[in-house]
Amino acid sequence: RTAVNYFFFSILIASMALVVTAANMITFMLSWEIMSLSSFFLVIYKHTSHESRKAGYYYFVFSHVGAMFIFAAFAIAYGYTGSFGFKAMGTLSETAKIMIFIFSFIGFGSKAGVFPFHVWLPHAHPAAPSHISAVMSGVMIKTGIYGIIKMYILLDFHTPLFGNIVLVAGVISGILGIVYALGQQDLKRLLAYSSVENIGIILIGLGIGMIGVSSQNPLMAVLGFTGGFLHILNHSIFKTLLFMGAGMVLHKTGSRSIDALGGLLKNMKITGFAVIIGSLAICGLPPFNGFVGEFFIYIGGFKGVALDKSAFVMSCFAIISLAVIGGLALACFTKVIGIAFQGEPRTNAAVNIDEKGPSMLFAMSILACACVLIGIFPKLILWMPVKAVSALGLGIGRVPPEPFGQMAGNITLAATIFLVTLLLVTAIRWFFYRNKTITRSGTWGCGFTQPTVKMQYTGSSYASFILDFFRPAAPLDEDHPKITGRFPLDTYYTSHVNDIAELHMKRVIVNPVLFLFDKLRWIQHGDIHLYIGYILLAIILLLFFI
Repeated sequence: RTAVNYFFFSILIASMALVVTAANMITFMLSWEIMSLSSFFLVIYKHTSHESRKAGYYYFVFSHVGAMFIFAAFAIAYGYTGSFGFKAMGTLSETAKIMIFIFSFIGFGSKAGVFPFHVWLPHAHPAAPSHISAVMSGVMIKTGIYGIIKMYILLDFHTPLFGNIVLVAGVISGILGIVYALGQQDLKRLLAYSSVENIGIILIGLGIGMIGVSSQNPLMAVLGFTGGFLHILNHSIFKTLLFMGAGMVLHKTGSRSIDALGGLLKNMKITGFAVIIGSLAICGLPPFNGFVGEFFIYIGGFKGVALDKSAFVMSCFAIISLAVIGGLALACFTKVIGIAFQGEPRTNAAVNIDEKGPSMLFAMSILACACVLIGIFPKLILWMPVKAVSALGLGIGRVPPEPFGQMAGNITLAATIFLVTLLLVTAIRWFFYRNKTITRSGTWGCGFTQPTVKMQYTGSSYASFILDFFRPAAPLDEDHPKITGRFPLDTYYTSHVNDIAELHMKRVIVNPVLFLFDKLRWIQHGDIHLYIGYILLAIILLLFFI
């Protein structure tokens, strides 16, 4: 099974490279399908598990629904131009361009995990091995973002409609993605929903850039696209780090449940500090790399505040939404760190664990260092998104590097001042306390002398106040018996946050497709002779179309 895993992993890497280098529609669709199928087989790596098979069904259905929309967009383009080349799309009518962009956005958005087409993510990531989850979240879903940008450039139709669609989709994905993440108790499922949130942040940046192009505001456009591209790169770093950390936790404890963990930082110091750094980065806090991309997006949004009424409204919408997303992300990942890595072990799974595995620890250490270095010295990678924006051909002229270098320098200066101040305060504290005895004792339990691990916050209780506020968009299922009497027996409480997109998409898309597959199950009878007959029949039918 390991050999099969490596085989499909290699195919996935090669197919992703083909997707971003395809020169025409046929090559692109072929590469896209190879990428989808190879990742499907990686998702169902543990195919004997019901969870893996269910995740595979979801991923297979949504991958091909998305591919259907991409194929429809290409079919419209071919019908108008008679060419499978990408460049011919620029000659289409405005109506055709709008249709193609909307179809493409749905198709590529399904792969990227844009709400409401994200439903496969929280199923696929927990089921797949952690290193596969890291690659899928860090790299593969970005091919969907690549497709959206590619179609925007090829269509060469800079209407405010495209920017508004992308920005609104980004805001919805960002806010609801992190709300659903906050309600999860499965660590990898939480990280999957967090990917939806970060795709939303990327789309907000791209939306600001598109609005800047349509409003003839070059600086707003460049800042938006640069911030979006920076976040694509930074997300691939800190999300890979977090999935590796989750994989280490799963490998050592055998559990993905946050409420079953606790106190991991005592025995898994390198993993714990790496996850803390990744969590600070994903929250967009300085001086870590997640802050850099969001900073450029914020500045791009502020540049749009001075524009006309429509751009002003959308810019304010983006700025406020980014602030809300950042606050919710901070709540979500303080829950992860506080519940899983601090406190006392809640179950035997989190007791007496070690941190052996130098290759994994080395990889996490490299990524954690990258989060810090890029956050302090963003010039290390800033040239890449600036060069990419210059190559987009948006009709906004040459992108001057000077303002970006100055902004990056200001970030470096602020980060340096912060770190020097932190070190200075630490040194002063050490100097005054170096010869004093520090008394340590247990936490005061309000007079209770026999506290247990059950008297700690759980993930559900920590997030309950925020989830109550978002209950219309994230309905909560609760299960607990009614407590009666002065001395009630042992009781329990369970809760589950429902994804409204999954509730509706499952009914509209997944269930009908699975019902159809079930009715066609008789085709898989195991007779090799009839299988050969199917192939011959398919070839004969295809002859009529050649």
